[in-house]
Amino acid sequence: MESYTTLVEAINGLKKQGYTEDFNLKENCIDCRNGQFQLSPDDFNVDKVFRFEGESDPEDQSVLYAISSERYNIKGVLVNAYGIYSDGGANEIIKKLKVHEAQ
Repeated sequence: MESYTTLVEAINGLKKQGYTEDFNLKENCIDCRNGQFQLSPDDFNVDKVFRFEGESDPEDQSVLYAISSERYNIKGVLVNAYGIYSDGGANEIIKKLKVHEAQ
């Protein structure tokens, strides 16, 4: 699997691979295109996961997910903090994302 040094480098690399949508985490779904597509946990797959720590502050941490949906024929990325800054809501979505983080 490819590796990236920075979050921006990873996002740009994934865009070149067709992950062009910008997903947002919501309470019961992830969405893109200002809510045009709202994907429940059964509607998407997490293809790749990348973790990043800030250079100056180890608590500045984020996770980048490469996500695809065959149902909607779209691919994109979702950036989420982890550790003390992670989104505590959206339990089912977070649960699905966490399963793929561990792989």
